[in-house]
Amino acid sequence: MSETKKKRKLGLTTRIFISLLLGAVAGILLHYFAPHHYFIDDILINGVFYIVGQGFLRLMQMLVVPLVLCSLVCGAAAIGDTKTLGKVGVRTVVFYIFTTALAICVALGIAKLINPGVGMDLTALETTETAIAQQQPMSETLLDIIPKNPFSALASGNMLQIIVFAIIVGIILAKLQEKTQLIHNFFQQGNDIMMEMTMMVMSLAPVGVFCLIAKTFSGMGFDAFRPLLKYMAAVLLALLIQCFISYQALLKLFTGLSPVKFIKKFLPVMGFAFSTATSNATIPLSIDTLERKMGVSRRISSFTIPLGATINMDGTSIMQGVAVVFIAQAYGILLTPMDYVTVIATATLASIGTAGVPSVGLVTLSMVLASVGLPIEGIGFIMGIDRILDMTRTAVNITGDAVCTTIVACQNDACDKETFQRD
Repeated sequence: MSETKKKRKLGLTTRIFISLLLGAVAGILLHYFAPHHYFIDDILINGVFYIVGQGFLRLMQMLVVPLVLCSLVCGAAAIGDTKTLGKVGVRTVVFYIFTTALAICVALGIAKLINPGVGMDLTALETTETAIAQQQPMSETLLDIIPKNPFSALASGNMLQIIVFAIIVGIILAKLQEKTQLIHNFFQQGNDIMMEMTMMVMSLAPVGVFCLIAKTFSGMGFDAFRPLLKYMAAVLLALLIQCFISYQALLKLFTGLSPVKFIKKFLPVMGFAFSTATSNATIPLSIDTLERKMGVSRRISSFTIPLGATINMDGTSIMQGVAVVFIAQAYGILLTPMDYVTVIATATLASIGTAGVPSVGLVTLSMVLASVGLPIEGIGFIMGIDRILDMTRTAVNITGDAVCTTIVACQNDACDKETFQRD
C-alpha cells in the first residue's frame, strides 16, 4: 500500500514536470511554426489554453480564504497550548517566526541581486488591468491589519485581517478548551476538508500547468526560458544560504556547537526529507536523530519538531519572496519599500497555515501577490519550476526545525553536549 502511494505521489510530480516541458514545447512550436489561423489563435490559444489555465487559477483562488482561515485557527490553537511548556514554547515560536522573516529577507535580497524577471515582458500577454493600491501612511497600514468587520474581510479577501482574526480565534479556543470543543472541532474538520480539496485541485495541476505555459510560450517563444532559469537559480541560492549559513550561524551563536558536526549528523534526515518532499514524514526520524546523535531531550523535540512542521516553513517563504520580485519584474511593476515590508509580514504570518500539504505554498502565494497588487497569473510559471524545487525546500524546512530544537534544548539544559561531540 505504501509503495503504491509513493508511486502515485511520484507520478503526480513527474506529470506536472512533464506538463511544464510539453507546454513549453507546444508553445514554442505554435510561436515559430504555426500560421496565424482562427482555429489556432482563437479556439486553441485564446480559447482552450486560456479557459483551462485561468480556470485552474480560479480553483486555486477559491481555496485561499477558507484554507488560510481554518489552518490558522487550528495552528494558533496548537500554539496556545505552549503555556504548558512555558518558556520552551515561547522561545520556539519566537525563533520560528524570526527565521521565517529572515528567510524572506534573504530571498528578497538574492532576487534583487539576480533580477530573475528582467527581460521577461508579460504585460503584452494579459489584457486585464491590475489595480495597484495607493501608498498610505505607515500608521494606517498597521491599523489596517485589524479588521473592523471580520466577515467583510472574509468576503473581500483581505488576507492580513483574516490572519489576525484567525490567530485571535485560535488562541481563545486554546484558552477555553473544553468549553469551545464543538467550535474547535468545526475548524479542525473544516481544515481537513480544505486540505482534501487542495489535494483535489492539485491533481489537476498537470493540465493547468500545460495550458498556462503553452499559452505564454506561444506568445514569447524562447525569450521565456532565461528568466525561468534565473528564477530557479535565485530560489536555490537563497535556500542554500538559509540552510548552511543563516541556520548554522544561529546554532554557533546561541549554543557554541559545531555547525559542521550538526550538518554531518543531520544529513541523512535532510536526504530523507529531500526524497519524500514532505515535512510530516520526517518528524519521527528527526526526533530520533536529535536524541541519539545530538543529545537533545525527547521532551523538547517531541514538542518543537511537530510544531515546526506546522508553522515553520522557511523554504516556502523563500519561494514566495523570490516569486514576488520575479513576477513584479516580469510585469514591469515597481515595488516600493512599503510593498517589501508588506510581503515580509504577509508571508511570515501566512507560513503558519501552509504546512502539511505539498505545494500549498503556491495557494498562499496568491495571497502574498494580492497584498501588493501583483497579478496572480504569474503563478503559472512558478508552479512548474516549484515542483522541481519542492524537495529542496522540504530539506531546508526540517533543518530549521532541528536547529531551533537544538538551540531551545541547550538553553533549557536539555541537551547532552557530550553526545553531540561524540563521533
